[in-house]
Amino acid sequence: MTKLPTTPSFRLDGRKALVTGGGRGIGLGAATALAEAGAIPLLVARTESEIVAASQALKDRGLHAGAAVLDITDRKAVERLVDEEGPFQILVNNAGFARHAHLVDATEDEYDTVMDINVKAAYFVAQAVAWGLMSTELPGSIINISSQMGHVGGTKRTIYCASKHAVEGMTKAMAWELGSYNIRVNTLCPTFIETELTKPILADEDFRKSVESKIALGRVGQVEDIMGGIVFLASDASNLITGSSLMIDGGWTAI
Repeated sequence: MTKLPTTPSFRLDGRKALVTGGGRGIGLGAATALAEAGAIPLLVARTESEIVAASQALKDRGLHAGAAVLDITDRKAVERLVDEEGPFQILVNNAGFARHAHLVDATEDEYDTVMDINVKAAYFVAQAVAWGLMSTELPGSIINISSQMGHVGGTKRTIYCASKHAVEGMTKAMAWELGSYNIRVNTLCPTFIETELTKPILADEDFRKSVESKIALGRVGQVEDIMGGIVFLASDASNLITGSSLMIDGGWTAI
């Protein structure tokens, strides 16, 4: 009799998840997807009203979720939260910042702000979560939200590209350092996703047409487009995937 293989589960029942920037946009989409798959996400951000409303919306849908105010640039606060609320078997390292300007116009303050949030803070959030997993010998999945701009360049994107290329590099190194502990580290790389933050720039018809012309599927992304990828990378379905980038860019980087 032929013995059939068993498809690894996409379920995440009972696994604690930390989602930074979890109150809106990609972060809220990630938290919703994880909760629907059975995980227990803790949504963190600096704005209390935003994450409380988001976690309540999840609870109103019959899902488990929590909320905590956190400035991810405060390393000690991050460590305290992970010690008190963790260990987290899933991290969605989503909080990010963008300032777009031509190289010759960019300021040092803009550079420091973007790099402090997108690289430094993301690095130390991942470090804290990794410590928690290693100390309890639990497996885990760290998902660093990168961008298609972590693989290509773009006009007025020198600082942002620098930060996301750095995220790609540190993810690969983290994957090697944490692999023996059964902790996987990957990036998820979206194209332009239509959120509250991007709607104003995408409302510019010429800009939107320019963006869509670079996407093989001919449309900008919606938050729902990233949700399946989040569950995949968090779950046992991706157990042999680490140090990789999941491109959700509609084909932007395929040319």
